Amino acid sequence: MRLNPTERDRLLIFGVAELARARRARGLRLNVPEATALIADAVCEAARDGARLAEAIEAGRRVLGPDEVLPGVADVVGEVQVEAVFEDGSRLAVVTDPIARAGGPDDGTGRKPEQEQEQEPGPGAVLPTADAAAVAAQYALPEPEVTVRVRNTATVPVSVTSHFHFFEANPRLDFDRAAGYGMRPAVPAGSSVRFDPGEEAEVGLVPIGGARIAIGFAGLVDGPLDAPGARAEALRRAAACGYLGAVPPEADGAPETDGAREADGAPASADAAPDPAAADGVSGPAAGGEEGARGSSPAPGKESR
Repeated sequence: MRLNPTERDRLLIFGVAELARARRARGLRLNVPEATALIADAVCEAARDGARLAEAIEAGRRVLGPDEVLPGVADVVGEVQVEAVFEDGSRLAVVTDPIARAGGPDDGTGRKPEQEQEQEPGPGAVLPTADAAAVAAQYALPEPEVTVRVRNTATVPVSVTSHFHFFEANPRLDFDRAAGYGMRPAVPAGSSVRFDPGEEAEVGLVPIGGARIAIGFAGLVDGPLDAPGARAEALRRAAACGYLGAVPPEADGAPETDGAREADGAPASADAAPDPAAADGVSGPAAGGEEGARGSSPAPGKESR
């Protein structure tokens, strides 16, 4: 047989489910892998029999009860996801609360409803200390130091995660890029802030912590955020690449000092604004334009080849 990876996974689920059925028939309670495989197998078989997505999910919920699994398994297996093949193609079936809880009106267990039972903490339960308020205050989100107004000019939603350098966020987000330099969204770690197409919203920002080194992202910094001239150079790169809201210091009416120019790699005597094409690694007439098309004049005393 030549089986693709999906078919091999299906056989693995079936094998564990068969083992679970055999052990359940002997009166044994199932563990987490056995319960998960049995529920997933029921969903896949219901889909194979022609059931619709909602019907297959409901079939997965009817497989196991709390008395058929080991203590704590119902708390661990809070959701089972499996990709099943339906008549109209493959779909992801998500079975929430797959192990029926005791105490329902028609479960036939004779137990009291859950709200009347004394609940014991399940595996991985968080037991708060007596001074829970102090602990919560210790991990509270910092107050935003900067608030910027952001407008999404793209035709698709844009999400920015909690520790993304906000200055380098999507070029179609229109906001004050200079205010977002060295900052990240003031949202819980792992979450994100979303901007729908055409939406305009205010976002709180906090400084990036730690060593404050930005590597990757959009490649506008790729180094220490607080290095001399790094902010001005990043603004020039962003403006040259078309990032909305990015205004180079020279265009903002506040020319840099000679020291800042030298730190950025530009001669101290240069008064003209930098060529936008230079930010992309191209400078002078070679960047295009009428003079670049004609070529520059040869130096005196040298013959043009």
